[in-house]
Amino acid sequence: MEKRKAALHNLGCKVNSYETEAMQQLLEEAGYEIVPFAPGADVYVINTCTVTNIADRKSRQMLHRAKKMNPEAIVVAAGCYVQASREEAEQDASIDLIIGNNQKKDLPYILEKYRENQGKTAWVEDLSHEHDYEELTISRTAEHTRAYIKVQDGCNQFCSYCIIPFTRGRVRSRKVTEVQREVQELAKGGFQEIVLTGIHLSSYGKDLDGSLIGLIEALHDTEGIQRIRLGSLEPGIITDEFIRRLKQLPKVCPHFHLSLQSGCNATLKRMNRRYTIEEYMEKCRMLREAYPHPALTTDIIVGFPMETEEEFETTKRSLEQISFYETHVFKYSRRKGTRAAVMEGQVDERVKTRRSEILLALDRENRKKYEASLLGTIQEVLFEEAITLEDKPYFVGHTKEYVRIAVPRKEGLSNKILQVRVEEERTGDVLKAELLEK
Repeated sequence: MEKRKAALHNLGCKVNSYETEAMQQLLEEAGYEIVPFAPGADVYVINTCTVTNIADRKSRQMLHRAKKMNPEAIVVAAGCYVQASREEAEQDASIDLIIGNNQKKDLPYILEKYRENQGKTAWVEDLSHEHDYEELTISRTAEHTRAYIKVQDGCNQFCSYCIIPFTRGRVRSRKVTEVQREVQELAKGGFQEIVLTGIHLSSYGKDLDGSLIGLIEALHDTEGIQRIRLGSLEPGIITDEFIRRLKQLPKVCPHFHLSLQSGCNATLKRMNRRYTIEEYMEKCRMLREAYPHPALTTDIIVGFPMETEEEFETTKRSLEQISFYETHVFKYSRRKGTRAAVMEGQVDERVKTRRSEILLALDRENRKKYEASLLGTIQEVLFEEAITLEDKPYFVGHTKEYVRIAVPRKEGLSNKILQVRVEEERTGDVLKAELLEK
């Protein structure tokens, strides 16, 4: 009997990417052949996103595209969009099967049940009272050197612009032993770097009487793992105790993505962000005091409802003062179902675009300044892949601070950690360096 063919497509965040890879491995174990997202599959699984109205639209577009590619195929809508908009999904003729968050682990079983019943089915739970972590695991990943590991789901913060607590539910953490087991498997598979991710990573362990630092300590001595990188953190997790324990763990990368969203206290209050810019700056100071040259990165939303020109200028001054390595700038996008969507003072799109361009220009300056400070220094790089740069062969990888480095070489460096001397400023998205070890 010919194997059934399944194609998967992911939309959204790193947590979604992890879950898509986990669902793919579940399908493979159930006997499916995984094929590209193109005409010819028997099953199309789209792991959807709903973080903005645009994400909703992209999710619907991919679902409709899948049905057009093979009208006879089973089209599965999984994840956040259907969790938030179940009724809309049930009325969409392109969707055959609806699977909410916390049900993805049952995908092969649900597909079999669907074939038995041959009718549109929705497997969506109300996550507002869900306390169990959905146990999905991976033993390999599309990347060959770095593995993203989901350790936490849900969020209790209720920022006024965000729908995620309603689509992902309350904080649920994965047991330390389960994370350890997965990391050990990935290490056996040759992965040297792991990235801990979650919907609200800083909340890890609050439902288990544990903590994120406790999890990192438990993973640190895993044989074969050379680097532990942390996903997005909330500033509140940065305390003297957290830093003291973190500094005792040399495998932890000094690359800290501290979510900011605005550099103005009035805007932060409307966002329900629960810290001030002064408190945030203090956390940055603590990290820079603890590590010689850490890479601090962040997210900023411009054009939040009622953001005045003065508030925007305050944010800009804050960013100039902090001087991040990288700033991811997002124009505020109205999301139905959030408090911010019904706030007065919605900002004109042209104003958002202008403010975004100003902060993106500042980001380019800051990045150049940080990278210029690396010239002539010796850095440790985990090499990943061969590329062509200016018609010449190079091999690229990342430092612990997640700076992309290229050395002249066409082969033989994949998954090796070697020392380089940084020689030239950015060409495209890489710094050029000389390999010190052969």
